[in-house]
Amino acid sequence: MSATGGTRAIVAALCANLAIAAAKFVAFAFSGSSSMLAESVHSIADSGNQGLLLLGGKRAQREATPQHPFGYGRERYIYAFLVSIVLFSVGGMFAIYEGYEKIKHPHEIEDWYWPIGVLVFAIIAEAFSFRTAIKESNELRGKQSWTQFVRHAKAPELPVVLLEDLGALVGLILALVGVSLAIATGDGLWDGIGTLCIGVLLILIAIVLAAETKSLLLGEAAGTEEVEKIRTAIVDGETVTGLIHMRTLHLGPEELLVAAKIAVRHEDTAARVAEAIDAAEARIREAVPIARVIYLEPDIPRSSA
Repeated sequence: MSATGGTRAIVAALCANLAIAAAKFVAFAFSGSSSMLAESVHSIADSGNQGLLLLGGKRAQREATPQHPFGYGRERYIYAFLVSIVLFSVGGMFAIYEGYEKIKHPHEIEDWYWPIGVLVFAIIAEAFSFRTAIKESNELRGKQSWTQFVRHAKAPELPVVLLEDLGALVGLILALVGVSLAIATGDGLWDGIGTLCIGVLLILIAIVLAAETKSLLLGEAAGTEEVEKIRTAIVDGETVTGLIHMRTLHLGPEELLVAAKIAVRHEDTAARVAEAIDAAEARIREAVPIARVIYLEPDIPRSSA
């Protein structure tokens, strides 16, 4: 992932959400709409989430230490996982609670032009943020579908911002529908239903984010394309005659560990094998630059009995 591209998308989302949150709180104060309150809390939660992503990116840049010899690259995964928890609890559960209360005790929306005007403004601002996230993601997505990109991306920031912005846009539309129906019918029940739908939407997005970041936290191998490049780079056909087995692991979005047992000729000297290993490591790093930590173990293939 381009760290710069990810940061641009996060900053764009943060600026949009702070402006939208302020506008929503004003609209809630004038109208008493529960949809507006839920959306206000949603925007505050999203702003906090973007702050967590920026903090995770900053902390992940720390140098390796004796206690953490492989560095801190996975901090980005930890903070992305925290985002899913915040989105679930502060965003989703609060909205469901507010929707339930409004359905139980509905009241007419006052000063309807406030929530309508703010929601239209919020949709425009959120669409700008979503457009930025799409633009930055397209540079990395290649031929993958959007589902594949979210599922297989090793850098968590862009998928998180994409899903957050998508959820925010859909949530704003749900709020607009709920508020409009409440105004048209004079029944605040529709406002509560819209709020409830927003809560369910946020919880579903949070579950998807949690599942994907959990997989990254557990440790994922390199992608199929990278694995094939590494396999091709290891074998030179002269000293390194084959690959016996290999394991890869992402230490962070832009740092890959490669451990492999390689086949060498039994007549080669230790010095020649050492030179071959150095050459193989250089080829791997040239083919896959994020392969930062490489361990190659030479072995002589045994003939099967």
